[in-house]
Amino acid sequence: MTRHPFLPSPPEDLPAAVLWDMDGTIVDTEPSWIAEEYVLVEEAGGTWTDADAHDLVGQDLLTSAGIILDRTPVSGEPEQVVRRLLDGVVQRTRAHVPWRPGARELLASLRERGVPCALVTMSWTELADVLVEQLPGGTFDTVVTGDQVSRGKPHPEAYLEALARLGVAPERSLAVEDSPTGATASTAAGVPTLVVPHTVAVPPLPGAVQMGTLEGLSPADLGAVVRSLRSELHPEQRVDRVHDQA
Repeated sequence: MTRHPFLPSPPEDLPAAVLWDMDGTIVDTEPSWIAEEYVLVEEAGGTWTDADAHDLVGQDLLTSAGIILDRTPVSGEPEQVVRRLLDGVVQRTRAHVPWRPGARELLASLRERGVPCALVTMSWTELADVLVEQLPGGTFDTVVTGDQVSRGKPHPEAYLEALARLGVAPERSLAVEDSPTGATASTAAGVPTLVVPHTVAVPPLPGAVQMGTLEGLSPADLGAVVRSLRSELHPEQRVDRVHDQA
């Protein structure tokens, strides 16, 4: 699903590409993740809280598994913890896809206008596939998942990989995120970022703007966001922030 560089670029007033987070941004899967965390920890005789769960929002899945192993009696390898959580969330999502308001409509509008889109998620491929299967073919030109990169968000690797696959400049693109971890990753990659907070609050970040919803937004609106934020992401700042995440 990689976009070829010889395909026509979208008009100058639109983003060169839109890079989408998944959990909490396109689909409201965070309650499913949290529910599976509670089940896993309680079955091991431990205690889990909403505060614990919120610490995991937006994190790489292996990082999340490590936090669970450190804080609770759950035993096993991080990969085993991820597998247990992932199986439960995949099952819940297959039964019901909880779309976030305005996400499907905006994806469809971007497709109609010829703006390439990437899915950039720390969920693993099998959960991303559940989402992709529910959308029209060609909605995403490429998909980067947590099991495809060596360093998860907040490191910018996943975003840098998506940009390379699409062959687009970061400063002309837009990321859509919902968490501090994700927004840190996208802005560190030099991508202007639209943040729609959901489960956790997101502090202000250079190169990011917050809105309450995606409902009613058009591709032209996203282009305006890119232009308004571009000056906040200087090349030297991007390099420093990438190194900080290494």
